[in-house]
Amino acid sequence: MDEWVGVAIALVSSSLGGTAAAITRYLVGGADPILLAILRWGIGFLCLLPCALVLGVRWPQRSDWPAVALLGICFFGLFFILYHIAVSYTTAARASLALATLPLHTMVVGAILGVERLTARKIIGVGIAVLGVTAALAAGLAQSPPGAWRGELIMTGAVFCMAFYNVLSRPLMQRSSALGFLTVGMGAGAAVLVLAGLVKGSFAALEHFTSAQWIAGIYLGIGGGALAFILWVMALTRATPTRVANTMTVNPIAATLLAALLIGEPITPNLLIGLVAVFAGIWIATSEAKPA
Repeated sequence: MDEWVGVAIALVSSSLGGTAAAITRYLVGGADPILLAILRWGIGFLCLLPCALVLGVRWPQRSDWPAVALLGICFFGLFFILYHIAVSYTTAARASLALATLPLHTMVVGAILGVERLTARKIIGVGIAVLGVTAALAAGLAQSPPGAWRGELIMTGAVFCMAFYNVLSRPLMQRSSALGFLTVGMGAGAAVLVLAGLVKGSFAALEHFTSAQWIAGIYLGIGGGALAFILWVMALTRATPTRVANTMTVNPIAATLLAALLIGEPITPNLLIGLVAVFAGIWIATSEAKPA
């Protein structure tokens, strides 16, 4: 039952992440990748820190702080800079499609590190889910921007950062708390991003933001940053990394729907078929009976 709760939480988190991809695509013309990452994780950290202090969370052990900070810099810093670069080359739907390969990357990384054993049912479930996403978005691939393959290639490489984060973060969270772990990691990533933004002069773009862009940026930090990743680490404490990562296949669906509303990206009839396949794959991968 706890596994199912974890998967349900991860589904909500992945949906919020999908909407953040569409918001990023909306903002990408007026801000560079570093500023977009600062908006997401700087605002996210400012939301998380007061909650963690008020709730009196259990912080990571002193000996774990270097590992937690390094994971945070790798994920909230490096991964999301690459993520925003990828979205600048392609559509939100196609970038999210590449991101949906996360379950496959997580299974491979988990198996390499000896954290999680692969089973035929997990492989079949993840395969069906990923194929469902491909079917949902395949009709729009021919209408992609010129050179969009660069975005998918960058995103595919960046996904390895998130796969390692998923696999390596669970033992660190278990020795502290989900919110304490997340706050320290996000804070480390946000600090590095702010320093990079100051050096590069990324903050200058804020002077030209419209009211709509500010609203989108604030949502990116609160919904796509703080809330999405509070739910994500909560899911990782309740379910295995592969099962949590498998819910990432709903990310392109949410991204496609919101991007269609915001910037007119097309929706195809294959979307409904893809939705059915996505949830079928999630059910197969998460309903495997545990051995006695």
